Amino acid sequence: MPPIGANKIEAGGMVEKSAMVAIVGDVHGQWSSADAQALELLGPDLVLFVGDFGNEAVPIVQQIATVPLPKAVILGNHDVYYTASKKRRKNCPYDLTQEDRLQQQLDALGACHIGFNKLEVPPCDVTVVGARPYSWGGARWRHQQFYQERCNVGSFEESRAKICRVAATAEQDSLIFLGHNGPAGLGDQVYDMCGRDWKPQGGDYGDPDFAAAIAHTQRTGKHVALVVFGHMHHELRHDKTRLRQRLMVDDHGTVYVNGAQVPRVMETETGWRSSFTLVTLQAGRVQTVRLVWLNAAADIVSEEYLYP
Repeated sequence: MPPIGANKIEAGGMVEKSAMVAIVGDVHGQWSSADAQALELLGPDLVLFVGDFGNEAVPIVQQIATVPLPKAVILGNHDVYYTASKKRRKNCPYDLTQEDRLQQQLDALGACHIGFNKLEVPPCDVTVVGARPYSWGGARWRHQQFYQERCNVGSFEESRAKICRVAATAEQDSLIFLGHNGPAGLGDQVYDMCGRDWKPQGGDYGDPDFAAAIAHTQRTGKHVALVVFGHMHHELRHDKTRLRQRLMVDDHGTVYVNGAQVPRVMETETGWRSSFTLVTLQAGRVQTVRLVWLNAAADIVSEEYLYP
């Protein structure tokens, strides 16, 4: 197995360079200048942020926006914690009539936020396609007014169609789909990638519109190399004897990665450690997936291969 960043000599003497993609799982307030420095020292070709930076944590999102690396971001349900939910607006710690903290986050991120949008990354031979942002997950369409006003979608079908239109304009032959919550169809047990773990009977809590958009894109002949998401934390709510399944591969060869290592930062006897999921791509195809822990010097202090 060639190391990350190594060149592969193809038949005929062509040199094919591998690319490294770093996935940042649900942040939930755990982001600092040390994280940004470690990420910059690591030097990935692309960074994917799956959202949930905090409960409308504008300062953290503003810090993320300054990370000097190619990046794509999708905001999660906690990033619209008060704005989207009528129930939570009653306890909102700021004046919603005076501040629009969702818009502040979007303004900070600019083109980096790819919910219902895309990012072309020719050096990695991929187009990153954004799924529906702000997702809570599940088969029930939630927050109708919010989605209509903010995204101009009013149903799973309208959302699917919007994602598919973006995917159809991809300029690269290989695609990465980025969502906050994952697609439906990845299992209904509590430990499955999007399995509902807060009820003993489990249940598939994936997004049906996301799944339908991926399936449609695969049928068009596009190669969906990778599907990245978070939201459903690796540690299960009630079962501490095992972790959530973090990776699977479908019949099309698409690799699905749940990057929601939470907490993603921990303190040890020798200092703080930050987690990232690292994906190696070669010619738009996934070669390896690793969950790593870095120290402040961006040294990998531990790693776990998830694929192959």
